[in-house]
Amino acid sequence: MGKDESKKAEKKAKRAAEAAAAALAAPADGAAAAVAAPEEVKEKKKKEKKEKKADAAGDVTMDAAEDAEDAVEKGEVPPEAISAIAHPLATKKLSKKVLKTIKKASKSRGHVKRGVKEVVKGLRKGEKGLVILAGDISPMDILSHIPILCEETDNPYVFVTSKDALGAASSTKRPTSCVMICPTGTGAKKAAAKGAEEKGKEDYAEDYAALHAEIRVLDEKIVMGTQ
Repeated sequence: MGKDESKKAEKKAKRAAEAAAAALAAPADGAAAAVAAPEEVKEKKKKEKKEKKADAAGDVTMDAAEDAEDAVEKGEVPPEAISAIAHPLATKKLSKKVLKTIKKASKSRGHVKRGVKEVVKGLRKGEKGLVILAGDISPMDILSHIPILCEETDNPYVFVTSKDALGAASSTKRPTSCVMICPTGTGAKKAAAKGAEEKGKEDYAEDYAALHAEIRVLDEKIVMGTQ
């Protein structure tokens, strides 16, 4: 009996000691938690701040990209990027008409020649049409001979400010130095001879005729030195 009581007393003392130790540890843990809580809040705030900055930077980047796209669509480039020999240079209103007509013409196979090589080839073959050149091409020597060819072959020409806008209007993803609209050229005749129906084809004859006449007047002013 004495041994059993002694064992019970030991167990009781051990439990009391564990309870006392637990009681002492509890406030310490609570204090640690209290210290940890502000640190977690700080980290959370820092994370939120970083996320806000990232979102703001993303918005700025998107805005800049949208502005650039708008500039391309409108054919806007810095004035200093326009060559001094880019005359006659279309006004914003005329540029809009020009790009719209090119877009319509490019939906008809063979009606639009793209790039210096194709345009020069068409002019030398005696094809008739309307030539549009980009004023922000550098170096301008790439196409400085085209206006002379246009005058020699009696084809009106005009400069627009943006090679990117010119490329987009002529259904190509790349910037384009020059294009030539040839409604009755060899390419158009070949396409017509095949007799194939073209999807999305648009009638632009009236727009083209009005534009052709307007640009011819501008060219005459340049020749006469009145512009």
